[in-house]
Amino acid sequence: MFSGSIPALVTPFADTGDHVGGAFDEGVFRAFVEWQIEQGSTALVACGTTGEAATMPKDEHFRVVRACVEQAAGRVPVIAGAGSNDTGVAAANLQAAKDAGADAALMVPPYYNRPSQEGIARHFAVLAERSPLPIVLYNVPGRTVTDIQPATLIRIVSAAPEIFVGVKDASGVLARVSQHRAGLGEGFCQLSGNDDLALAFNAMGGVGCISVTANVAPRLCADFQAACAAGDGARALALHDKLFPLHDAMFTDASPGPVKYALSRVWPDMPMGLRLPMTWPSDAARAAVDAALAHAGLV
Repeated sequence: MFSGSIPALVTPFADTGDHVGGAFDEGVFRAFVEWQIEQGSTALVACGTTGEAATMPKDEHFRVVRACVEQAAGRVPVIAGAGSNDTGVAAANLQAAKDAGADAALMVPPYYNRPSQEGIARHFAVLAERSPLPIVLYNVPGRTVTDIQPATLIRIVSAAPEIFVGVKDASGVLARVSQHRAGLGEGFCQLSGNDDLALAFNAMGGVGCISVTANVAPRLCADFQAACAAGDGARALALHDKLFPLHDAMFTDASPGPVKYALSRVWPDMPMGLRLPMTWPSDAARAAVDAALAHAGLV
């Protein structure tokens, strides 16, 4: 269902002068969505981690999703971040994502509660029963302190393959690509959640990346994914090397600070507001971003 370069979109918030974000700027967001599509992004994630969804009340969250859907106008699919550590809230979020027009939902396992593997499986079983949308599982143990182990993921997907159409794997464990493929077959959509591992991830059977870097370098990321899909290893490696310092620089400080700073250099219409507790990146992080942008030929 999904492949290629899929940016986890930042959300533009008004710059209040101290980089503590104010109101959502829908006009800028729509222009940003348009640019992403023009540059070759194959799908869009609205209100994921990079979009600062954790700082948004529900009405605003799904207003952002709806604006993304309306601007995309069916040209590329839209995946709505909709996860929660409360199973009932997560189910309600799935319906809200459907009502906003999203094509699929990106769902993390319950965070903070630290459920067992059995708890994770039961959480997703309930969502499968209630979901009006396809779900892309999002395994990001560095943020959730919850890890969907391969056996659990295979159990979840096998029970409802019509609902669970893919995974964004940000575990950093490349062997899982093969483990998931062995358990679920070639057709299960595996997307890297780590830009810096996308080359190896694709070589092992992945089909794309839900990307932070694609916010800043959408054309280069799209070209990289196209080279991977075409089996052009030499071009994919060359583009990986061009982008690698930027992948690294996006996490030299708490995300999405560095990516919003990078956008201020390459897409200056983006306001620089961040909502606390996220803060503007340090001098060292900005220097790393500047160097990486130069290395990629973006400035």
